[in-house]
Amino acid sequence: MGAARVAVVTSKGGADVDADLPLILATLRAAGLSAHAVAWDADRPQWDGFDLAVIRSTWDYADRLPEFLAWADATAEVTRLCNPAPLVRWNSDKRYLLELARETVPVVPTRFLEPGGSLDAADFDGPHGVVVKPAVSSGARDTARYEPGRGADAERHARMLLDQGRTAMVQPYLPLVAEGERALVFFGGTFSHAIRKQPLLTEAGLIDNFRAPHPGAAPYEPSEAELRTARAALAAVPAPGDLLFARVDLALDEAREPVVMELELIEPNLFLRINPQGLDRFAAAVAVAAAPAAGR
Repeated sequence: MGAARVAVVTSKGGADVDADLPLILATLRAAGLSAHAVAWDADRPQWDGFDLAVIRSTWDYADRLPEFLAWADATAEVTRLCNPAPLVRWNSDKRYLLELARETVPVVPTRFLEPGGSLDAADFDGPHGVVVKPAVSSGARDTARYEPGRGADAERHARMLLDQGRTAMVQPYLPLVAEGERALVFFGGTFSHAIRKQPLLTEAGLIDNFRAPHPGAAPYEPSEAELRTARAALAAVPAPGDLLFARVDLALDEAREPVVMELELIEPNLFLRINPQGLDRFAAAVAVAAAPAAGR
C-alpha cells in the first residue's frame, strides 16, 4: 500500500500568503504522507485521487459562498473532507452563535438583522458601544465598532449590509477585549495550543478590510475557565465525532468570564509557525484521519 495522498486545500490567492502552508506540506511529507497543495477552485483537479482533503487557506470562500459550498458537497462525495461538508455549511453563517447559546454555551450576545426587517435604534447603542458585521464574512471584512452615542452610524452600517441583501449582526463591544482576544486550537478533539492577540477594531467607526487579521499574536496559556468554555462550544457542534481541527475565539465579558466570539471550523489560521509542537500535533491528526481512507 502506498502513502496516503492528502490534499491540503488552499485558494489561488491564499497559497501565496499562507505562511503555514510550506511547513504543513513538509511536516506531512516527513510523516510519510503524500501531501499536495491544491486550490479548491483549480481547473479540473481529481479530488477522488486523494484519500483526504484538508481545508486550510480557502480564504476567499466568504465572497463566493454558494460556489464554495457546492465544491465542498461535491468533494465530500468522492473523498473524505475535513472538516465535513455539512459542518462547513453550518459554520459559514454566524447564526450558529444562536444555536450555541441555546445549548447554554456562553457567547457574545448577538442580534441578527435580516434584509427587509425593521430596525430598532436601541439595538445600536450601549454602554460601551457596539460592533456591526455581516453574518457571512471572514477576516473581519465589512466589520466596525462604534462608540457610545454613535448609534446612528452603526445603524447606517447595518442598513448598508441589509441593502446588499446580507444579514447583519450587532454585538455589544466588550471593553476587556483591550486585554487581548484568545484563540484556542484543537486537533482531533484534543486541546493543542493557544494564542492571545491584540484587539483588531482599534479605530472606532472604521471599516478597514485591509487590516492585519491577527495583530501581535503570541503563545498563550489559557485558564481553566477558557478551556471549559471552548470545550463546551465544541461539544455543541452538530457533527459526530471529533473534528480534525477547530479554533475557538474567546474574549472576557465584564465579569471577566470567557465568552465565545467565533467558532472557526472551516479555514482558520492555526498559528503553527509560532507553535512548532502544534504543527506536529496537526500532522499526527491528519495522519490518523487519512489512514482509514487509505485502507479502503
